[in-house]
Amino acid sequence: MHQKNSIEKLNSPPFKKVNILMVDDHPENLLALEAVLASPNYQLVSANSGKEALKCMLKQDFAVILLDVQMPGLNGFETAKLIKAREKTRHIPIIFITAINQEIEHVQKGYSSGAIDYIFKPFQPETLKQKIEQFVKIHQNHRETIINTDRERKLELNEVNKKLDITTLNLRRTEALSKVIGETIVDTILTFDDQGSILSVNPAIKSMFGYKAEELIGKHVVKLFLQWKGDDVRDSSFSFLASLKQAVGKVIESVALRKDESHFHADILIGEATVEDQQMFVCTIRDITERKQIEEVKKLQFINMEHIVEKRTLDLITANEKLQQEIEERKRIADHLYRSQERFRKIFESSPCLMAIFSRKDLAFIDVNTSWINYTGYNIDEVDYQKISFMDESTGKQINLDRTIRNRKINYKTKNGDIRDGLLSTELIDIYPEPCTLIVLTDVTERVHLEKEMSRLDRLNLIGEMAAGIAHEIRNPMTTVQGFLQLSRKNRDNLSLDIIDLMLEELNRANSIITEFLNLAKNKISLKKKQNLNTILEALSPLIQAEALRSSKHVKLVLNTCPDILLDEKEIRQLILNITLNGLDAMSPNGKLTIKTYTEGKEVILEIKDQGQGICPEVLEKLGTPFFTTKENGTGLGLAICYSIAKRHNAEIDITTGDGGTIFSIRFSINPCLTTT
Repeated sequence: MHQKNSIEKLNSPPFKKVNILMVDDHPENLLALEAVLASPNYQLVSANSGKEALKCMLKQDFAVILLDVQMPGLNGFETAKLIKAREKTRHIPIIFITAINQEIEHVQKGYSSGAIDYIFKPFQPETLKQKIEQFVKIHQNHRETIINTDRERKLELNEVNKKLDITTLNLRRTEALSKVIGETIVDTILTFDDQGSILSVNPAIKSMFGYKAEELIGKHVVKLFLQWKGDDVRDSSFSFLASLKQAVGKVIESVALRKDESHFHADILIGEATVEDQQMFVCTIRDITERKQIEEVKKLQFINMEHIVEKRTLDLITANEKLQQEIEERKRIADHLYRSQERFRKIFESSPCLMAIFSRKDLAFIDVNTSWINYTGYNIDEVDYQKISFMDESTGKQINLDRTIRNRKINYKTKNGDIRDGLLSTELIDIYPEPCTLIVLTDVTERVHLEKEMSRLDRLNLIGEMAAGIAHEIRNPMTTVQGFLQLSRKNRDNLSLDIIDLMLEELNRANSIITEFLNLAKNKISLKKKQNLNTILEALSPLIQAEALRSSKHVKLVLNTCPDILLDEKEIRQLILNITLNGLDAMSPNGKLTIKTYTEGKEVILEIKDQGQGICPEVLEKLGTPFFTTKENGTGLGLAICYSIAKRHNAEIDITTGDGGTIFSIRFSINPCLTTT
């Protein structure tokens, strides 16, 4: 145990400072906290707002958070709720620090927001320091426990993987040996059940009896014999099966019957086994015609050839011993093959996926599992190729089962007439040796319904965020107008033209925000008609060129021949202007903006490329979100409107960005399924 502890200490990770997040909109308060908590063991991270604190949470892990209650924008309560809503940060302890709001209801609100402590200013530095030390110890113990648990799991997984590798290797060797022995041995080996029905035969049956394997499977074993121990097996008074069972473990000489009605002498050795409470017999048949001929010669020349007979007898004894060893090996191989078949059957029947074996020759289902019956409502007797059809989700055409398929999205119809969704995979296989298709169908109907419901909930959430954004954006200009009007009510002399112009400007800003928000509405009327995209760009070119020259930038038009498509000219003009003006704003003087159109396949592509510095990943993933903007005076609705316009035109917007600039590619379908309303 001491040695194990020493090894764990050697393998333990190097010392790492503990991160502590301090959030306060007053820099002097942050300096005071840094002075109290200064320690070589801590990494103190400061944030001036709730929004900045959330950004820090995305980049680092923290042991504890000191959070001010009163802050502009996101206050402490709102920030705490957002931290607790995220799975990765919900367990981080939060301590509220405030100089006001000491009433009991505010304290209770802090605890309900997820805080574990509530400290009032001025606070005792030593008390705060001791509390932080305890939370840090809890964090370090938790982190050490996770590391030890991961290490133990890795060791256990390594041991299990080693055992699985050894077992897999042994199984492969056994299967290869079984196959080689069954195909190369000259004796006939067959298995039958306690009713005498043949279960399997090896390839030697063809050369010895003239039968193919499929001609004997399921037939009675008496079909292969003419005489048994000198008695005619076709005599109704003779119980052949009972005699076979009594001969278990013995070599019996009998007369075997070929397919062409010819017969030969054979040695028969029968072994008995029980697999899953089912009695089975393994029968080895050796053609001894040559031996019988030699024995006849021995009888005629017995006196002169006595020493030859003795030698032959010794040879036969040796051969018999080898035969016994071969029989035992074959019996073991046969048992293994039978168990493998049983394992496949259990996997087939118990699989939660819909599984079936389909004959490509007869165009019929050979077998289906329980999941297939439960989902489709058809049992094996009712399943028909015409009833069960798999329709490709994208094309609506029936799937061809004569080729391999991997996870194709399909629709299928149940016995009750319900249309369900699924992922279809097929594999081409041969069964005795009929060409078949193994069908594996994963029913994803519930998952598709869940995805649709999640999409609906996301839209509801977006509506809530947009409503909150509009309230915030409109209240700012309204507050300005209200303040000036209250001042002018007391003293009309203060109502100068500058103040009136400012109030009008703020009102126009509020009106602009409402107008742009209405452009995002899904039920907006879109009047489309067949026209050329190049014509719209040529009409907008002077306006774009003038805006570029005003900021010492250049615009290049590369308009290739494109077919006419259904477009709402007013909306497309707004989309083009929004993206081009964003591109011009992103470039420094002398930058070049390239607007290009071309046809690719069944799509008309509008490509707008700037020479800016590119878009960082954090901003890229939020593009198109209402009220998200990087501009100082932006509303955050421009790109959201562009995405809404593209959706109404059944178009897609692709963004490619890098250090050399950003490319917006808008793809319009040449033959889209668009309405004119």
